[in-house]
Amino acid sequence: MSDTAKRAIPETGFLRLTDVLQFIPISRSTWWLWVANGKAPAPIKLGPKTTAWKAEEISAFIEELSNRGKL
Repeated sequence: MSDTAKRAIPETGFLRLTDVLQFIPISRSTWWLWVANGKAPAPIKLGPKTTAWKAEEISAFIEELSNRGKL
């Protein structure tokens, strides 16, 4: 991942699915499969129709994928 893209992820806060998928080039269905299988971080429900992920967890997940050569 380039330094420019890495800087675009906030250090703290929450990311919605569309934000996450800007940094992890997979489909929505694959992302949800990874979440269900425990491969990707679990989401947090912010409201009845609002799901998000902690920015810190997504950054760590991207780093893990990069270290394994999967991204």
